[in-house]
Amino acid sequence: MGFLDKLWDFVQTTGFYQMFANFTDGGWGNLVMIAVSLLLLYLAIKKQFEPLLLIGIAFGMLLTNLPGAGLYHSDLWIKFMNHEIGYGEIMMQGGFLDYLYIGVKTCIYPCLIFVGIGAMTDFGPLISNPKSLLLGAAAQVGIFATFIGAIVLGFNQAEAGSIGIIGGADGPTAIFTTSQLAPKLLPAIAVAAYSYMALVPVIQPPIMKLLTTKKEREIVMKPLRTATKTEKIIFPIVVTIFVALLVPDATALVGCLMLGNLWKESGVAERLCKTAQNELMNIVTIFLGISVGATATAEVFLTSQTLFIVVLGVVAFGVATATGVLVAKFMNLFTKNKINPLIGSAGVSAVPMAARVSQMVGQKANPSNFLLMHAMGPNVAGVIGSAIAAGVLISLLG
Repeated sequence: MGFLDKLWDFVQTTGFYQMFANFTDGGWGNLVMIAVSLLLLYLAIKKQFEPLLLIGIAFGMLLTNLPGAGLYHSDLWIKFMNHEIGYGEIMMQGGFLDYLYIGVKTCIYPCLIFVGIGAMTDFGPLISNPKSLLLGAAAQVGIFATFIGAIVLGFNQAEAGSIGIIGGADGPTAIFTTSQLAPKLLPAIAVAAYSYMALVPVIQPPIMKLLTTKKEREIVMKPLRTATKTEKIIFPIVVTIFVALLVPDATALVGCLMLGNLWKESGVAERLCKTAQNELMNIVTIFLGISVGATATAEVFLTSQTLFIVVLGVVAFGVATATGVLVAKFMNLFTKNKINPLIGSAGVSAVPMAARVSQMVGQKANPSNFLLMHAMGPNVAGVIGSAIAAGVLISLLG
């Protein structure tokens, strides 16, 4: 074989050749997905839209759409879902991103992230004001309302359940649910879920103001009592037992969340608590972001379904926000100590961003108002609520 023949063989192995030689057979899709990944990188870095995870998702999307790299093989995972091959074949035939994706497929990453979230969460405001549970539960209506809407648009029940969970505003829960119910929708749902979490300060305030009067937004709530250490230690144990017995499919998420919180509140496992908050959380976030992004291949992402998912995600988030506010207003009909309805919007589980939005909108109406700790009650209740909702959907539809 002459030098020119070898040179031509080399040219044929390059991604440039493969992309443009197959342009009409899918190469154009790779270019579009590369452009989408660059847009997401811009939003994550310049606009700071959930940068800790969105950078990884966007870069994983970039890597998987570079022809010839061989880092992720969607065809292998299609065979896996059809029970034609197992994890052994994936390990032998797959690439680097295929190995990382096993952690998503087995739901290891979302559960480990919940350990870290639990280690960083203070359930004190929820313990001090148990009524917050109702607001956290109310926000989950957005999940089931969107579930119905997705079915109307032609999605099957498993896909509709995965789309609806976007309304919980909880990225790990969305990934956990989708990886079990509708893995082919994972890239679109993950991007939508984390994008809308980042847009909480943009999406929620107009809805909150539309559904409340200025007088309601000015309501000053009484300071919360301080939860005792004993209460904080007992809480994660009791919640784990109750949820595990009520919705067994939610045990993995809620159990990991409460384990992390128990390390924090017990005061005797400081080293493990710090590891869960920092090293564990950071490592798993890296793996989760890259591997979820890797599933966003052109043939999966560039479909009409993706557009519907993006639209339904906004609907889910909007309904969840509105329901929380309306239920808080309803509760005021029967309570002596009035609730500022703005804290109802924090029932979505974007912690602590949703609670900060309640504080921000409340202070604009009344500069002397401090709603942050009151809003943290429904906010952390929303984390538990979305995990329970995920367990219910998996149990019914899985």
